[in-house]
Amino acid sequence: MFRPPAYDVTDQEDLYGLIDRGGPAHLVSSGEDGLDASVVPMLLDRRCGPLGTLCRHVARANPQWKSLEAAPATLAIIPGADAYISPSWYPTKAQAGKVVPTWNYTVVHVHGEAMVHHDVDWLASLVRHLTDRHEAHRPEPWSVDDAPTEFFETMLRGIVGIELRITRLEGKRKLSQNRPADWESVRSALSTGTAAERDVADAMLAERMDDTGDERGGM
Repeated sequence: MFRPPAYDVTDQEDLYGLIDRGGPAHLVSSGEDGLDASVVPMLLDRRCGPLGTLCRHVARANPQWKSLEAAPATLAIIPGADAYISPSWYPTKAQAGKVVPTWNYTVVHVHGEAMVHHDVDWLASLVRHLTDRHEAHRPEPWSVDDAPTEFFETMLRGIVGIELRITRLEGKRKLSQNRPADWESVRSALSTGTAAERDVADAMLAERMDDTGDERGGM
């Protein structure tokens, strides 16, 4: 991934944070007819291996798991917040008019070797952990145990587990760092927009502030 220094994310914990806050992963691998891709929920395990693992499942009817058994090298693209940036938000527009639209976003590319899992116990554990993670914020979280046991076991037979052992992490935050004179105006405009735009405004502020409330270097 092209990562100019101002946008590059190199700290491992920062990369993990972007993964945890990101949406489902776009899993890309090489198949018989070219590239295969699936959108799948994922679960990060920081403890396994030097860089951790990403675990997820796909439908057994999805042929991608078969191509991963033959060619395990894969890429998981994990998108974060993103929004269109209008040049009308730039105070510097009045100076010379030399401004153009752009897009702010965060993203992580996770490279690794995939292992395919058919073991029912492994799959049950993954589904439970995924469910618990995404239900945790709800007032009345749904649990796997709320479903009939036979139904749950039937559903498990319809999926295949994929464990991605991470070999390389690349992260990018493109959040108007290159326009310090326009940064506050952009963030202010986004903060009154759609939910997605407000997410980008929050990401801009989080990028600028470190854990102690001081501005990060390189702004």
